[in-house]
Amino acid sequence: MRYKEECGKAMQMLSRDDRVVFIGQTVSYPGSVVYGTMEGIPEEQRIEVPVMEDCQMGISIGLALQGFIPVSIYPRMDFLICAMNQLVNHLDKIALMSCGQYQPKVIVRSLVGATKPMFPGLQHCQDHSEAMRHLLPNMEVFVLADAGHIVSTYEYALKSVKPVLIIEYSELYTFERPA
Repeated sequence: MRYKEECGKAMQMLSRDDRVVFIGQTVSYPGSVVYGTMEGIPEEQRIEVPVMEDCQMGISIGLALQGFIPVSIYPRMDFLICAMNQLVNHLDKIALMSCGQYQPKVIVRSLVGATKPMFPGLQHCQDHSEAMRHLLPNMEVFVLADAGHIVSTYEYALKSVKPVLIIEYSELYTFERPA
């Protein structure tokens, strides 16, 4: 089972729900491994944004409050940090702050940058998975370390009433981890 292909199957599965929109960098134009998983997804379900991580998360929350299910894609987890105010203080807490009146559902898709075949620099390959678990007590955080759980994890995220953060590993798109 190939990691990249399973990620593509998961995106196809999500795209069959009319409420789903994909927002982020490289959802419509090449530039990261994410683009290769968007094949066959209708352009009208894609929102390509420039480098503006904080605004992207704010837009994603707004879309969710309007009934959409945004899949907000951050090709490098290192830069998800730029959206932490909206992620930690808003998306994670809105249901509590509104006594359940608002429950925005956002699927945040982020990737730990690959270190092979070339090291990209320290600020492009950090894994903040454990920190995210601590910072987001009201969201579910999943780490996809093998291909066998990709589609089922995204299916779960689509059905969940909570916002979900799913962390992938770019390196596994090319180099599968040994069993």
